[in-house]
Amino acid sequence: MVKRKTALKIRKTHRYLGLFIGIQFIIWSVSGLYFSWTDIDEIHGDDFRKHHVENPSFNNLISPAEANANLPINSLELKDIGGVPYYLVDGNKLINARTGEIKDELSSEEAVLIARKHMVDGLNITGVERIEETGNHHEYRSGALPAYVLSFNQPNNLKAYISIQDASFRSIRHRDWRWFDFLWMTHTMDYEGRDDFNNLVLRIFSLLGLITVLSGFVLWYISSPTVFKIKRKIKRN
Repeated sequence: MVKRKTALKIRKTHRYLGLFIGIQFIIWSVSGLYFSWTDIDEIHGDDFRKHHVENPSFNNLISPAEANANLPINSLELKDIGGVPYYLVDGNKLINARTGEIKDELSSEEAVLIARKHMVDGLNITGVERIEETGNHHEYRSGALPAYVLSFNQPNNLKAYISIQDASFRSIRHRDWRWFDFLWMTHTMDYEGRDDFNNLVLRIFSLLGLITVLSGFVLWYISSPTVFKIKRKIKRN
């Protein structure tokens, strides 16, 4: 039989570990329930996107080399910006596919046209803002910058992000996504960038959680009357 002093130490360790990591266990459970009960397509804002984006056909296009014979090209994409064809060269240069003129940057009016092309009809835009930088906790933290953020007249604070550099419709953010993002941060315990599963805090709490569970098993074993009776019978035999 385990000595009473040892049993008390195990019980005390188990109790304080439970108090210390208990809140995090609740957070893991609540966030896990939220993830399992939500539709990830809704979180991504698919309800606000058009299921099929119409891309017009263009003719009378010039070769990108005609605009600048010395322009090195590794990748090329044809973009539609408000009905005007543009070549996107190497992901960062926009060239008018009819005139060969190099576009300095996307305008806010053109960003509105791109947003309307990709989002469902009936959404009213209430503001357009240009952003140059974002922090680790910004909802557009992994997107290309600079960008335009478009706000919509919706009760869930709907926003859309358009990259200025490549005229791409990047992402949709709304209230449910923000709740998901916050709970994901608490679930991964990555309070800097959200997605690092190898961070030190998570490793420590995972290890302490395992120790707490194991100490509970040990505590049950050394204090169970059933186990004590079985051990006594074995000794007698």
